[in-house]
Amino acid sequence: MSTPTIIVENLHKYYGGIKALNGVDLSVEEGMVLGILGPNGAGKTTMIRILTTLLRPDKGKVTICGFDVRKQSSEVRARIGLTGQYAAVDEYLTGRENLEMVGRLYRLNKKDIKYRTEELLERFDLRDASNRPVKTYSGGMQRRIDLAMSLVASPPVLFLDEPTTGLDPRSRLTMWSVIKELAATDVTVLLTTQYMEEADHLSDRIAVIDRGQVIAEGTPPELKAKVGSDHIEVVIKEISDFDSATRLPG
Repeated sequence: MSTPTIIVENLHKYYGGIKALNGVDLSVEEGMVLGILGPNGAGKTTMIRILTTLLRPDKGKVTICGFDVRKQSSEVRARIGLTGQYAAVDEYLTGRENLEMVGRLYRLNKKDIKYRTEELLERFDLRDASNRPVKTYSGGMQRRIDLAMSLVASPPVLFLDEPTTGLDPRSRLTMWSVIKELAATDVTVLLTTQYMEEADHLSDRIAVIDRGQVIAEGTPPELKAKVGSDHIEVVIKEISDFDSATRLPG
């Protein structure tokens, strides 16, 4: 059996007396979409920042594609893409110029930069707006160009930190479609979200995190089965109706 692309072992991070992460263990197989589900303050973004080498853990070990995020950060960065909660784009450059800039930062040759730029503009339905400054883009368009920028170097691992936060329903569905397409190309994806329906729709497996700990993990059907069946709450207007209400069928 092949080694998982992402391995997280006993991960801890403290901010003063606050335990942002308190012993997280995860593994993500190649080509899998793992959804990290949890409320604000659960530790999702802290974990993403550690996995993408932006923050050092206080304890534990993380490997990406076999490379340690602390000891081999350069090798890790060469193999990952990241889209954060807010679009990390240069608003004064055009969409095309943003993509070309990322290609130069990755030291791609001019031919590859041009090819990837045109391919991604087409893939994300941004060709018509490609020569406009990004500051003129809608929120949904800015999120799409941000995601496109994370894919310029064709990374085998992609981190998406609440990629649909603040989007209108139409833009959100567009992002869902793009992420599903990425999952079909064997890219390993770790996705954080606050929305159960988003995790359910996009993920092969889901890990629920709260107060810095993984409290549940499994496939979407497995987790839904653990929740239990629906229940009905009956409110009795008069206490005299209690006996007859308890005798009702169902």
